[in-house]
Amino acid sequence: MRKGMWIAVVLGVVAACGFGMKAHAAADEVQAGSAAPNFTLPSQEDKPVSLTDYKGKWVVLYFYPKDQTTGCTIEAHNFQRDMAKYDAANAVVLGVSLDTVEGHKAWCAKDTFSFKLLADPDHKVVDAYGVPVMAHGDMKFASRQTFLISPAGKVVKVWPKVDVQKHSEEVLAEIAANKK
Repeated sequence: MRKGMWIAVVLGVVAACGFGMKAHAAADEVQAGSAAPNFTLPSQEDKPVSLTDYKGKWVVLYFYPKDQTTGCTIEAHNFQRDMAKYDAANAVVLGVSLDTVEGHKAWCAKDTFSFKLLADPDHKVVDAYGVPVMAHGDMKFASRQTFLISPAGKVVKVWPKVDVQKHSEEVLAEIAANKK
């Protein structure tokens, strides 16, 4: 009986603390049908990248928690694997995290990603899109979310929850469905 009580106490503490993760959203999340907020952030090449640079193209704007972590690596590799399909669909992939340019540079060199990873350590774009920020101690992470932006600059689809294993295929299917 005593062991069962301790397990219940531990589970209660873990549930109350959320594994030490706290989340907050700075603004309301951008919804499908609204104009995509413009932004400019540095890429892994330390060059500014703006949403307006891609007017006339589909933009897959995906937010992820942390460079070189398991789920983020799977998601990024799947986008990279499908890059020819994105090119054929007149689409670009832009990844955004709270990591630095230097962190992105190291990850891209290690894993050879050809798409842009954008550094948002001050979470200006994360906040503009209403992406929740999680905190674990002093470290902060953007939630994993994706926004599909049409060539006209409108948000077509929002994925508030992402399955990293099949997300790239879902995004490509959504682009194909909206081209008809």
